[in-house]
Parts: sequence; structure tokens; C-alpha cells
Amino acid sequence: MDRRKRHTRVCGVLLALGSAVCAMMIGAGTGCAAVGVAAVAAKGIEESRPKKVKAEYTGLVGKSYAVVLAADRSVQTEYPTLVADLTLRINDRLWTNSGAAAGVPAQELLRYLYENPSWTARPYSELAATLGVERLVVIDLNEFRLNDPGNRYLWDGVAAGAVSVIEADGSVPDEFVFQRAIRVGFPDVTGVEQEQFTARQIASVLIARFVNRAAWLFYDHEEEAQIKY
Repeated sequence: MDRRKRHTRVCGVLLALGSAVCAMMIGAGTGCAAVGVAAVAAKGIEESRPKKVKAEYTGLVGKSYAVVLAADRSVQTEYPTLVADLTLRINDRLWTNSGAAAGVPAQELLRYLYENPSWTARPYSELAATLGVERLVVIDLNEFRLNDPGNRYLWDGVAAGAVSVIEADGSVPDEFVFQRAIRVGFPDVTGVEQEQFTARQIASVLIARFVNRAAWLFYDHEEEAQIKY
């Protein structure tokens, strides 16, 4: 095999496998450029693959549950449908993926919570008993905004809160056994002017990201390797 054919064959193997070991085969000759290209390509492919992430809380498996979400009064005033939207979406994701045995239908749950606004002041064990569930997924949404209060001309959306769990059948039915803070934002860069997006688009992305982060806590899932939120 002449030198040109041998070089072509080695570079083909290198590009296919993206292995740094092949660099030793080519040495310091004209194949070094191919080695670098292959290594970068292989690294890029690896970094672009979705990553598998385990659930942080698996206590919904085989249990009955309800999602209850409370938002700051100012948030509810400015975005009156937000609580219902988040509750419906998160409840649907958990019912589909968490392995729970039973759940309170979101529409029925929302009706009860709206008709009983003092639920936030009741002991969690009492609320769980009323709803007939073993787990309460409690979401406290304390911030939802589309831009910085000091600059209404640029988009700077944020959705933040905490996701907690009450085990009504446990030894401490009124205390959180699991709790995680969540904060997501959009756009992913600063200085985005209002002409580039509508308010509806910013809110839609924030809601989708918050739902992902809240629901993903309860089941194994895949995330983008270079996820930005």
C-alpha cells in the first residue's frame, strides 16, 4: 500500500472513531490536522447527546398525589391564568411519568382550591386528607416577571419558586420531606429588546421551562447536554 492510500485509510478510521489513539498511528506527519478535526468532531458529538438524569424524589411511585400551587398575590393579579396553567401542566406531566397510582384531576382540584382560598392556611395533613391523597406536591411560585422592574424596554424574564413534598402517610405529615428551589429565565442573553419577542412568547418559554424543572424532579428523564436553564 503506497503512502497516500495508507494515509487516507488511517484518516478514515480516525474520522469514524474520533479516537486520540489514532493520532499515535499517524504520528507527527501530515495526518495531525485530521487528528485534530476528528477529536473536535467526536467531542462535539458527545457533548450534543442528551444526558440521562435520575429523579430526585421517587416517593410518588405507587402513591396518590395532588399538586397544589400558590403564587404571590401580585403575580396572580398580573397573570390571572398562570396558577391554573402551571397546575394543569405539572399535574399532567406527573400523572404521565411519575408512576403514581392515583391523582386528583387538575380541573377538580382547581375548583376546590378556588372555592376554598383559605387552603394555604390549613395544615398540610388536613388538606391531604380532604383531597384523599398520600402525597402533596406543594409549589410556591414567588416570582414571575417578563422584564427587570427597572428596565421595561428589555426582556429579562424570570420564573422562580420552590417545589416541596408532604408525605401524609409518614411520621411528619405536616413537614416537607423534600424541597428544591427552582429559578429559570429567558431570554438566555442580555440586552434583548422588546421588538424581538412578544410578551406572550417570553411568558410561554418561562412557563415551559418552569414546568420542566418542577416535573423533572419526580421521574427519570433526558435533558439536552448543553441545556441553558
